[in-house]
Amino acid sequence: VEKKLNGHTPGFDAVALAKAEAIRTEAAAKADAARIEAEGKAEAEKIKAVEEARKQKIANDKAEDRAREERAAREARIAKLNRERAEQERAAREAEEKAAAQEQAEEAKAAEIAVAEEEWRNYALRFYAVCSIVALPVQIAAFYNPHALWLMAAPLMLEGGAWVVLKGAKAAAADRRPHWHYRLIAWLLAFIAAGINLWHGLNAFDPATAIGTAFASIAGPGVYDLHEHGHIRKRDGALTRRERKNRAKAAREEAKQRAAEEARKRAEKEAAAKAAEEARQALIEERKREFPKVWAEAVKIGAAVGKAPDDPAVWPRAYRNIEGTEPGESIESINARRTAEKRVAAALSGAPVNTLSKTTNAQRADQMPRTQRGPARRPPARRSGDTQRYVAAARRQASIAAKNAREKKD
Repeated sequence: VEKKLNGHTPGFDAVALAKAEAIRTEAAAKADAARIEAEGKAEAEKIKAVEEARKQKIANDKAEDRAREERAAREARIAKLNRERAEQERAAREAEEKAAAQEQAEEAKAAEIAVAEEEWRNYALRFYAVCSIVALPVQIAAFYNPHALWLMAAPLMLEGGAWVVLKGAKAAAADRRPHWHYRLIAWLLAFIAAGINLWHGLNAFDPATAIGTAFASIAGPGVYDLHEHGHIRKRDGALTRRERKNRAKAAREEAKQRAAEEARKRAEKEAAAKAAEEARQALIEERKREFPKVWAEAVKIGAAVGKAPDDPAVWPRAYRNIEGTEPGESIESINARRTAEKRVAAALSGAPVNTLSKTTNAQRADQMPRTQRGPARRPPARRSGDTQRYVAAARRQASIAAKNAREKKD
């Protein structure tokens, strides 16, 4: 007995089977597509991971190389600083040793000079004493008078007077007072004593005695005065004849070198001025050839203000009047620069050059149709096709954002 279902006898439904088969096929296709997509994503992730690992390895290698270079540079700087410090220390040590050696040499020289000065002074005093001993007997004999023995003190007065006056000259020189009159008196007394010895020696003795004792009367004070004269000149910093000649020679050489240097500078200045004038004339000719209209305008402006056409205040003004830009700029150069800037921007962004002006504001065009003119009484009705369809990536992003919003709300 056949059972009826909904009043009909059950049988074979080919349409249902076909739909089921289509559903299974679609599900299998979707599964295969999902599997292929998953495998593709996995492969992409794998490739991406390998690429990231390669990039990370390159970055690590670069960082290691950079660290190695920085370490080597740091070690080189440290070594350089150590060498410079050692060089400075060595130079300072050598300078100290040189200064110490120079100071010792100066001290030794000063000590040697002091010893020589003291010996010279002692020898001068002793020579003065010897000369006095030689000269006094003849003078005493000249003043001898049995009835006036006190006249025998006159030679002591002459010889001693010269000695005392020379001491006064030394004191005046030490006090930086005039000393020439002291020395003049000492020499006058010495010549008086020498004259007495010469007169009495010739009359009472022989010419040799007369000349010798006269010389002794002059030589004693003279040698001591010579010592004091050298001391005074040394104190005053007076130069010797050789030093004066060397200084005059050095002054002449310096003047000669200074004159040669001035002549060289003058020649260089004249050559520079000549070269500058030649360059100026060449620039004028080039401006006349390249910018005839600008040059004519510059001539007019220069004549009006009383300056040359190539004056720094005239030429830029004339160039702006004719070309409309600063000197060095032109319409062609400005267009070329802007075109080059667009090419650079296209290379950086990846967009074509002719679409760069359209990317400055992506929402510039209104996506909604224009509303009715006049006061709006009701909002415009939206219809299919009013706006452009969003791209698939935008629709997918909007779906993800809506889904995330619902999940947060739940």
